[in-house]
Amino acid sequence: MATDPLSQTLSALADPTRRAILARLALGEASVTELAEPFDMSLPAVSKHLKVLEHAGLISRSKDAQWRPCRLEAAPMKEAAAFLDAYRRFWEESLDRLDDYLQALQATDPDAKPN
Repeated sequence: MATDPLSQTLSALADPTRRAILARLALGEASVTELAEPFDMSLPAVSKHLKVLEHAGLISRSKDAQWRPCRLEAAPMKEAAAFLDAYRRFWEESLDRLDDYLQALQATDPDAKPN
């Protein structure tokens, strides 16, 4: 299992159930029972997802009497977003170069159709 924070974050985000849990927590704290409501799975299964998210630092849990609310900790996503942003820029620049190339081809080809 990966031990660096970025790998843990990306691994945790790879599962759609965990992404849905994070989306719910973006609205505010919730208990395990509340987080489990929209899913067709047992509470222990939801708890396993929460442990992965907690291990990745994406959520934290506190204890308030019998209630153990979960809350979103979005800081690890900042590193993941920065990592992915470099690739977004790569694709944008690649598409810009392709557009420039196609425009140059059209400028030199009298039979080319305009955009």
